[in-house]
Amino acid sequence: MVGAVPNMRADFRADRTPSGLRARALRAGLISALVPLSLTLVQCGKAPNPAALAANSQANVQVVAKTNPQQVANADTFEDRFPAPQFKERFPSASESFLQRQMSDFSPKRAVQAPQPEQAPYKVASLAPQVPYQRPEREDLTTLVSMKSSAFPYFGNNPASDAPFLNIAKGDRRGHRSYSGRVYWQDETYSDSRVLVHVPEHFDVRKPGVIVVFFHGNGATLERDVRDRQLVPRQITDSGANAILLAPQMAVDAADSSAGKFWQAGGFKRFMEESANHLARLTGDPNSVRTFANMPIVIVGYSGGFLPTAWSLEVGGISDRVRGVVLLDAVYGEMDKFASWIESHRSGFFVSSYTRYTARRDRELMSMLRQKGISVSEDMDGPLRPGSVVFVETGDGITHRDYVTRAWTRDPLKDVLVKMSATPSLALTRVASTNPAASSR
Repeated sequence: MVGAVPNMRADFRADRTPSGLRARALRAGLISALVPLSLTLVQCGKAPNPAALAANSQANVQVVAKTNPQQVANADTFEDRFPAPQFKERFPSASESFLQRQMSDFSPKRAVQAPQPEQAPYKVASLAPQVPYQRPEREDLTTLVSMKSSAFPYFGNNPASDAPFLNIAKGDRRGHRSYSGRVYWQDETYSDSRVLVHVPEHFDVRKPGVIVVFFHGNGATLERDVRDRQLVPRQITDSGANAILLAPQMAVDAADSSAGKFWQAGGFKRFMEESANHLARLTGDPNSVRTFANMPIVIVGYSGGFLPTAWSLEVGGISDRVRGVVLLDAVYGEMDKFASWIESHRSGFFVSSYTRYTARRDRELMSMLRQKGISVSEDMDGPLRPGSVVFVETGDGITHRDYVTRAWTRDPLKDVLVKMSATPSLALTRVASTNPAASSR
């Protein structure tokens, strides 16, 4: 222990010799060179920090300046290697401009596709010869269409007397004397061939549907009474049924129930055939003529409309297409024709609603049917089914004039169509004949 101290002092004194001083300077140089290298290795894989980079460069300059002043004089300074940006490098001159960029320049670029070769024309492959029908958008359509097969003008005989219908002449003018003795002239009362046609907005010819034929009563016109007062088109639409209305003009504003061309054998058939062409045109699908020509029919007769209804059933030629008959205070006669159709068409339905004015004849018709073994109902509370026969008596507060809009219920025509549509067996998807002999009637 005593000899240890002198040895340490000896080493200390040895370091102060010229050779010791050189060794110390060499160690200092090595340390100064290795420090930046170690920092670089530590930051391996990372972007260099500009502040650290500048500090390390300045430290190297100071170390070298102590060991080799001449090298420092010839070396680049930090400012030489990293000059500060000038104003002209940040902003363009008067003759230069920035490159303008749009947002599309930064969106992903889509590969440019080569132009496709022009394809050959092609046809739509279909089981049908035409492209499938698409119903055009439209609103309710209510219009008047002139038809040659409508009730008037009529120049044939009156089947009740087998005499000419126009049985009065005054010069060149011809007319008809009615049962009441009043004369109606042909040019005023029996020359209107128009038919009121109503197609609801929701009607679709591609779905099962029905054509409602409405025979108005005495003293009526299509516009004033059938359309505006009795609201028959509106009742068709409000029912929601897939139904179309046809209402031929009978005797114009006259107390006359004459049936005109509907008296003739096949007259009703000709009327429905001509109507099919008009309906196809009005609904915008000329290819639907056959559909309309086979669509089931419901006949509605109000008041004096009983006469064309009865004769259309008896001699019209298409009684099998008639799937329903509705009489609104209209049984003034022809009970045998109504009873015959009911008996031979048990797949259809029959409804007669009446006031005290026609009660006697309605009860007579009920008796005729019961004698034939046909069940009769006397209320409209139940559903309409194939073979339904319904008679409904209405109270004293119900007037004959308003019967089309208020009978056993408000809007009775609407009620019939709703009950008919709600019965699957009366969906009217096809016409089924229950009596082969009836098709020739």
